[in-house]
Amino acid sequence: MLKIGSYNIQKSIGVDARRRPERTLQVIREMDCDILALQEADRRFGPRQSTLCPEEIADQTDFQIVPLAVRSKSLGWHGNALLVRKSARILSCSRLDLPQLEPRGAVTAEVEVKGIRIRIASMHLSLVGTFRKRQILSIMDQIHSSAHDMPTVLVGDLNEWRDGASSLKLFSPHFEVTTPGRSFPSPMPVASLDRIITSPNVRVMTAGVHKSATAKIASDHLPVWAELAIEQSERFAKASMV
Repeated sequence: MLKIGSYNIQKSIGVDARRRPERTLQVIREMDCDILALQEADRRFGPRQSTLCPEEIADQTDFQIVPLAVRSKSLGWHGNALLVRKSARILSCSRLDLPQLEPRGAVTAEVEVKGIRIRIASMHLSLVGTFRKRQILSIMDQIHSSAHDMPTVLVGDLNEWRDGASSLKLFSPHFEVTTPGRSFPSPMPVASLDRIITSPNVRVMTAGVHKSATAKIASDHLPVWAELAIEQSERFAKASMV
């Protein structure tokens, strides 16, 4: 069993309009995930500086940062970042260019955690439906260009309000979309913008929205999570033993 999470931290600005990275770090600790994807981790302009200090992540959490940034002060790529347990092995990572109207991108990594090899991707999709569809098609194409049978989980802020939306159907038939619950806006959520998408060899055992008192103020999104059962092919099981 692995626990995976996704959290749009809104550049560590809470619903009180104050930037308080310490609140974000508290929520990250509360979630106690094996893998955590962040969106809006970096500022959008200038040097794209992260709103979370890498040294504080190392000192105050059990996470290491997947090295996806292209700028020295960034945590990720277009605000998308990945954190994995310090005990995990990062096997590879890459940035995904997406069709964009506004600056958008996605990131992916292959990691070994708890003896399980898994591919994880974090995304923050467009507010515009046409571009959102193009971005999903691009992500699926890029994901399928690599090892197809590796257990794969895509997470993030999809900016899609409807579970039955045509954009979400673009993940099928290869992937299943899980909506953990309403996550936006955090004080009184009415929309399920944050979702978890899994390949056929990954089973969502349980999923939910993290609703602590700190989470309700630390960002305009509540984080979501899922506990996963992973079925690995014989090829990847043997590779994990090497």
